Amino acid sequence: MVKRISFLGTAKNVFQNEIEALQKLQESLDDSFNRACELMMNCTGKVVVCGMGKSGHIGNKIAATLASTGTPAFFMHPGEANHGDLGMLTKGDVLIGISNSGETHELTGLLPVVKRLGVPVISISNNAQSTLAKFSDVALNISVEKEACSLGLAPTTSTTATLVLGDALAVALLEAKGFTADDFALSHPGGSLGRKLLLTVDEIMAVDHELPLVPSSATVMQALLEISEKGLGMTGVVDKVGNLLGVFTDGDLRRALDKRIDIHKASVEDVMTPKSVTMIQGKLAVDALNLMQKYKISAMFIVDEEQKPVGAIKMHTLLKAGVV
Repeated sequence: MVKRISFLGTAKNVFQNEIEALQKLQESLDDSFNRACELMMNCTGKVVVCGMGKSGHIGNKIAATLASTGTPAFFMHPGEANHGDLGMLTKGDVLIGISNSGETHELTGLLPVVKRLGVPVISISNNAQSTLAKFSDVALNISVEKEACSLGLAPTTSTTATLVLGDALAVALLEAKGFTADDFALSHPGGSLGRKLLLTVDEIMAVDHELPLVPSSATVMQALLEISEKGLGMTGVVDKVGNLLGVFTDGDLRRALDKRIDIHKASVEDVMTPKSVTMIQGKLAVDALNLMQKYKISAMFIVDEEQKPVGAIKMHTLLKAGVV
């Protein structure tokens, strides 16, 4: 028979339990946290995170967070380490050992060899008197009194506290190293942030035969044919040496028709928008997006230092590239 409970009530109790544990952990942080950060800052190799079971899952995430925020790190499974993978660990590294009890034998069994290598150990456990804590150069205690699990058995609050402590270490190091958003993007080139921070307009702009351009002597009709053929919703108007004089868009056409001009005879130079919004080549695509949004335009020319058009970009291209 299924026991009737309040799912929402249980959820709130779990939240409360973990919130209180995190508050206690925050209050208990002391100089050992500073010493752990200093060890990692001075590490000439990599930070190697090691843990078994649920601690291993949390350790994997901590290693990934460190690696993506400027601290070279990887996860080493203690079971595999006991059978050869300990060779991953070298002088100059720092080991972070994670165990709630501090007595996980797969982890504690590695400690004598780790010490022989001269690798400093930072422990994260819930027992300051444990084998792991005593073997460590710096022992961090998560100070969790009870798990959120009603049986007090499933790692819940303890894993949350460990994860938050790992995040605190990573962010503290990030700030100490002056790690920037550009640095972050370099380790995330495939993500949307990487595309926003690394992609330049040169990589996605229309160039050469795709570029809609007409001479200043062209008629409005000729400009319309160029717009239709190139599909950017605009055409640039250039002088005899190729300098961009302005742009002609659908909006310019509507205003010209309101004046009842003859599109077969009227010069496009007379109805274009002079001194249009442009961007110098080599700039970031996200800067192009911001500029286009600022001026409420859907396409823009990219120019060189002499103001000659070398490319064109439209909002749809930025959307397709994942910049937005």
